[in-house]
Parts: sequence; structure tokens; C-alpha cells
Amino acid sequence: MFDVVVIGAGPSGATAAEDLTRSGHSVAMLDRDGRIKPCGGAIPPRLINDFLIPDNQIVAKIKTARMISPTGRNVDIPIEDGFVGMVDREYFDEFLRKRAEIAGAKRYTGTYLRIDRDGDGTHVVYRDKTSGEERSLHTRLVIGADGARSGVAKAEVPGGEKIKYVIAYHEIIEAPTTSAAYNPIRCDVIYDGVISPDFYGWVFPHGKSVSVGMGTGIDGVDLKNATAELRARAGLTECLTLRREGAPIPLHPMDKWDNGHDVILAGDAAGVVAPSSGEGIYYAMVGGRVAATAASACLVTGHTRDLQLARKLFMREHKNVFKVLGAMQNAYYRSDERRERFVSLCHDVDVQKLTFEAYMNKRLVKARPMAHLRIGIKNLAHLTRMIPATRV
Repeated sequence: MFDVVVIGAGPSGATAAEDLTRSGHSVAMLDRDGRIKPCGGAIPPRLINDFLIPDNQIVAKIKTARMISPTGRNVDIPIEDGFVGMVDREYFDEFLRKRAEIAGAKRYTGTYLRIDRDGDGTHVVYRDKTSGEERSLHTRLVIGADGARSGVAKAEVPGGEKIKYVIAYHEIIEAPTTSAAYNPIRCDVIYDGVISPDFYGWVFPHGKSVSVGMGTGIDGVDLKNATAELRARAGLTECLTLRREGAPIPLHPMDKWDNGHDVILAGDAAGVVAPSSGEGIYYAMVGGRVAATAASACLVTGHTRDLQLARKLFMREHKNVFKVLGAMQNAYYRSDERRERFVSLCHDVDVQKLTFEAYMNKRLVKARPMAHLRIGIKNLAHLTRMIPATRV
């Protein structure tokens, strides 16, 4: 019998497995082999520090973020005194899995089917990839880290079948040797309804490759055509396509992350992707860590109410950031006129500093009161159309 079976071994599941193993618990890690999630791959300095990510996993170091409006106006935001790291999920996820395995987690490859319970306890049933046979793992607790369309969440946690999401699609292409529109140390974020009517598109450098993609929650949008348009605008049409990937991204943290008995959710399965930015790697790894903390507490005390610690710990630190980002997305992503105003607002130096300080450190910044007041006034002026959308 294992203390914990972790279902899904992306950044969230692998982090949970490693933390639990290093805490002295017996852990099984079940994952489908070969799946690569579409992801821009940006990770902030806090993630690098908190989760001890070695420099050899950083495929690019970004020094500037370029915001591009529907009319093609560019706002470059410098990243002062630091950088945003870029990772390639094809290699980064496997690095995390191997690190958990080296720590002592037992790794199993197969497709999760269901959770059975009997007089002996809880059993995670899966289809083994090699043999094709049904097998089971006997465990005391389960962490469901199996993505936005989580089978664990749907079957085990109230509300798990109703989680809302957008669809993300990207293409990993070879980086160009020359391109006037592409900069290997700059991330481009494109706010344009032609690319995405309700989210955004991106061009993110990955060293020798580039992630070009977009996301949308609206049915009928042709993701591949939108990405082709992005590539054309960035002068990347002729670059060799290495792989194509698509997947759902959740829009809101679930109200409940456990079943009150033997299951906790983590990462995308719990809905922890930041609104507005769509950032998921950092929050997934934090979600894995708090799930491990809750599971460990439950195993030690025997109190199933300790499973609630995962959501409580996460929301205590990140609830306000998610609220602010959610309000910003609701205010500015609804039309191209609003997107134009959002990019215009990004010209403001106070906005730039507060935005990137919050991103880099993952907490709202208590800056000078007058800076917050100025930002609030300018934000209100844009939303009430007191100033033109194209005004700098």
C-alpha cells in the first residue's frame, strides 16, 4: 500500500510527489507518457527560487514584454533587474518527474480509469501502457493532478464536472536566424480579436525554438488559422514546425478541492490558472505543494478535514491576485476597443512597475499610495471612455 497515489505527473503532480516522498511518505506517480501541454513556458524568478530550478532548464531569459494592440501599436515593458525564464514543457516536465523519481516516488505509466473502494481501502485503477491490462494501486490517499478535464475531479469532487475553460493551441517552431519582427529575448503578447476574440495570442522565445499560439473560450474559432496569422505577422511563416499541441486551460479555481475522505485536487484539475495572463506553471507547482502539505497532515493526524488545507493555503496567498486579474480580464478582454485601451494603459510607468513586481514576486505590491491612486484614475478614465483609446 502507498500513502499517496498522484494521478498526473505534470508540474503539479510531480511537485506533490517529490514533496511527499522527501517528507518520508511512500508515493506512486501515475502518468500518461508522451503528452506535452501547450504552454508559453514562462516562469517567474520566484518559481525558480522556490522550487530550485537549475539554470540548464531555462531555455531563454526574457528581458522585455511587448504588448501589441488591435491597431498594431506596440508597448515595450522592460524587465528591470532580472528576467523571466522560459522553459520547454517537453523537457521541463520530464525533469520534474525524474526529480520526484530520484527522491523515491515510484513511477507508473498508464491511463487512469477510476477509483475503486472496498474493505481493504482505496484502489486507483489504470490501464498499463505496455501490457494494456487493467492494474490497480492500493493507497491511503489520492492526489488528482490530471489536468483541466480531470477525470478525478469529475468523479470524486463536487463541481468537478462543471469547470469552465478556454482552449489553448500553439505550435513549436524553429527559431528564425533573421526576422525584423522577432526578438529572442522578448515575449510578444497580442491583444487582437482577429487572433483571439476573448483572450490573447503569444510569441514566446524558447532559445532554439519558439512557441506561437493563442487561446479562446468561444466555439467556432479556427485556432490553427489564428496561429497562422500570428506567424505571418511575426515573420515566422517559413520556420519549420516541430510540433503542434492543444489543451483546455481552466478559468477559475474550484470552490472545493477535496472529497472529504481520500482525494485532493491539484493544479489545472483544481482550476488554478491565473485569469488574464493564463499563467499556470507557477500556480500548478504551488498547488502541488499545498496538496502535498494537506495530504501529509491528513496522514499524520488521521483527520480527513486536513485535506481542506490545500485550498485554504493556496487561496490565503493568491486569492487577491486572482480577483484583480479576473476583474482586469472582464473589463478589458470583451472587445477590441477595450483591448486598445488596455494596451494604452500599459504605457503608464506606474502600471508597468506594479505589474511586473507583482508577476515576479507573485503578490500584490504595496507601492506608493499616489501611484495606486493615479492608476485607479487612469483605469476609470479608460473604462468610462473619458480619454481616447489610442491616447498614450
